[in-house]
Amino acid sequence: MVIARPLPRLRATTLRTLGVDPRAHPRGQPHLSAASGLVCSHGHAYVVADDENHLAVYGDRRRPGTLHRIAAGELPHDAWARKHRKRDFESLLLLPDPGHVDRLVALGSASLANRRAGVVVTLDAHGVPHPAVQPFDLAPLTTPLVVRFGAINIEGAFVHGTQFVLINRAADDNAGNLSLHYPLHALHETIAGTRSAIAPAGVHTHALGRIDGTELGFTDAAPMPDGGWIYSAAAENRSGSVADGPCNGSVIGIVDVNGVLQVQRALAMPLKIEGVAVRARAGRLDLCLVSDADDPDQPSCLLRAQW
Repeated sequence: MVIARPLPRLRATTLRTLGVDPRAHPRGQPHLSAASGLVCSHGHAYVVADDENHLAVYGDRRRPGTLHRIAAGELPHDAWARKHRKRDFESLLLLPDPGHVDRLVALGSASLANRRAGVVVTLDAHGVPHPAVQPFDLAPLTTPLVVRFGAINIEGAFVHGTQFVLINRAADDNAGNLSLHYPLHALHETIAGTRSAIAPAGVHTHALGRIDGTELGFTDAAPMPDGGWIYSAAAENRSGSVADGPCNGSVIGIVDVNGVLQVQRALAMPLKIEGVAVRARAGRLDLCLVSDADDPDQPSCLLRAQW
């Protein structure tokens, strides 16, 4: 299947650039430049960038985001050195708590050994992150995947009811676009460090097609109320699970509760979309998206679309 330009497109509008106070940014940047995971909740947009050690929180369309440290240390200024040192937080999910204390969970991509870690961030009643965070080892989840598939690149994750799902992005050195399904207790046990290895209960392979000859790869996913899920995918011309490359465009699509791809639409704007959040209401889907320009001088953007 080839995604052609004349296909029906999804139009999005830019809500804001993802600015931050440069005095609070470890490298003095006035913006996030590699936004990746996105959660919209508590009246905030929470964003992780794959080349930062901070979570950014946005409360409106104007004020700079607030940075909250989620990993120790500083990353190099040099782009090549930073790429190989970064924890590569690609996924962000909301983990509701029975005690009414919601938590955010950021996950590394696991594409390199130093990227196989996660962080739990507790939110207060107003959705403000607590300063103390809980790091944990992703090895119980990622080691069985590496053994089974070789290289992996986890780009999305979400919780829906009693299910926990990881999303692998296709590259020419891994098994392709996969959704990896677990019971929710697998995530809790990984965070607690009480299991050494947890294999997925189900694996689905997804053929997303191409844009202008470049294969589409998952970049994020979010749960739908009916048990299905919505995803973003980008056609990035790159080799392997670590390198970046030119992007031919992005799509947004829907997978049903049985793991079957139902529909996807090409984004009208020529952006690499790395994060997606969704809210269903009145027969439509309200989408929030974040972009990644792969250029430290270019700010990531928060966008809105309606399906």
